[in-house]
Amino acid sequence: MTSNKSTKRVLGRGLDAILSSPDTDITSKDISGNYVAGAIAELEIDLIEANPFQPRSDFDQLMLDELSESIKAQGVIQPITVRKMGRDQYQLIAGERRLKASKMAGMEKIPAFIRVANDEQMLELALIENIHRQDLNAIEVAISYKRLMDECELTQEKLSERLGKSRSAITNYMRLLKLPPEIQIALRDASISMGHARALISVEEESDQLKVLKKIIIEGLSVRQVEELVRKLNQPEKETPKSETVKLPEEYKELPARLSESLGTKVSMKRNNKGEGSIVIRFKSNKELDKIVTFLKK
Repeated sequence: MTSNKSTKRVLGRGLDAILSSPDTDITSKDISGNYVAGAIAELEIDLIEANPFQPRSDFDQLMLDELSESIKAQGVIQPITVRKMGRDQYQLIAGERRLKASKMAGMEKIPAFIRVANDEQMLELALIENIHRQDLNAIEVAISYKRLMDECELTQEKLSERLGKSRSAITNYMRLLKLPPEIQIALRDASISMGHARALISVEEESDQLKVLKKIIIEGLSVRQVEELVRKLNQPEKETPKSETVKLPEEYKELPARLSESLGTKVSMKRNNKGEGSIVIRFKSNKELDKIVTFLKK
């Protein structure tokens, strides 16, 4: 008696492991046309449609140009991966940079592995392709995680298990999507780092977040400097309440000036609303002190 042993799919194990799974292999000519499992097909580029689950939205044009020149000279060394959609219809799973560069190079055909995958697998495979082969920016990663959770109905805990990443790491990425669009764009464009963005998350007011963002970009603040700035914003120093100044009664207003004239030194007088107070007589030398003592003894 044989049984199909179900294996837990973990994205963290890498793209190659999933692409080589028998669950996604083409196993008959009826599905794959003239191609069989394990074979590399030379597909016409015009027959391949883009991957709607592609998490990457920006591609470095210089890198594409360099890859295109390499393909012109040596061809596509590593095949792309597609899934069969119908007769002479294919959808890209992995290898969008290679496909774009091949089109730029004027190639009519491209080597490809043909597989079977459902929409959930397509989304997962596209995410892995980018994470493992070319770093996504933090916002693209966060959006990809959210799509996996929304479209595959996964909790953060389940997503953590699938990706082989800690739940706290996933939470940190997801929190980035709560930031104002201006900050998300700055992070996407590498004007600020993820460390900067994480510090900005804890700023309560959006207006303050944008003020700090501007300061980061203009002054080139480090993450540590931003953290300190945010700490001060969230916990402003309490001002020591100033004691209420009480006006001296009319008959005493001239007293400090008269004493100062008599003693030949500066005299100040303070009084609170209870009638309590003090007279401060300043001196600069023993001679001035002796003069004050002599005056007080009179």
